[in-house]
Amino acid sequence: MSNSENDGVNWVDLDSDPPTQRPDPPIQTSLPPQTPLVMVETAFLASAASLIWLINYYFPLGPLLRLFFPIPIALIYLRRGQRAAWMGALVSGLLLSILMGPTRSILYVIPYGLMGVQLGFVWRRGGSWYLSMFLGTVLGTVGFLFRFWLLSILIGENLWLYVINQVTTWANWIVMRLGLLTQPERFWIEMGAIALLVLNSAIYLFTVHLVALLMGDRLKTPIPRPPQWVQVLFEYDY
Repeated sequence: MSNSENDGVNWVDLDSDPPTQRPDPPIQTSLPPQTPLVMVETAFLASAASLIWLINYYFPLGPLLRLFFPIPIALIYLRRGQRAAWMGALVSGLLLSILMGPTRSILYVIPYGLMGVQLGFVWRRGGSWYLSMFLGTVLGTVGFLFRFWLLSILIGENLWLYVINQVTTWANWIVMRLGLLTQPERFWIEMGAIALLVLNSAIYLFTVHLVALLMGDRLKTPIPRPPQWVQVLFEYDY
């Protein structure tokens, strides 16, 4: 070894221990650790919602399966938040669009997909049953009117006129039974038809709340407690 090379050596450094090298800190990804679980659970519940709609369409079991249409999306909102619920509704619509076509997919998203998001929004914030039922009834009524409008365009016939004719027949039968010498006006016939749609939506939302109450308690995802008269009526241990 030459003198020039020896001059460049620090003998103090040779006697001391070499510095320990710290491991590199873990790389922080932009996705939180629970994101895979959120994605899997959202996809599972969205697929369940699509499967319920598909089975009810080809193998209708009366009103039984209809009670579960908005519940999977609402469960996604309760468990995973707003973004996951919207993604679940979108995934359900896309899946049904592939399996059944865009038209039937839209008929699920409006109103049931949106209803699931709305119910989850109110339930997660602890809103009362009266509020969630009121908003759901409005959304359900608008959804039924949208269905009449869309199917009328596809079929080429005004289905609302068919509904009005049916309500007119019932109204005339009631008037005859009561012995009244009058003819119901068209305006009141339409108001009666809309009132029947609102009543049907309200009864449907009330039943959905009962099903969601039982399911939520079993799945450890409870919804707000029902009013006192509901607790007394069903004698359920809340």
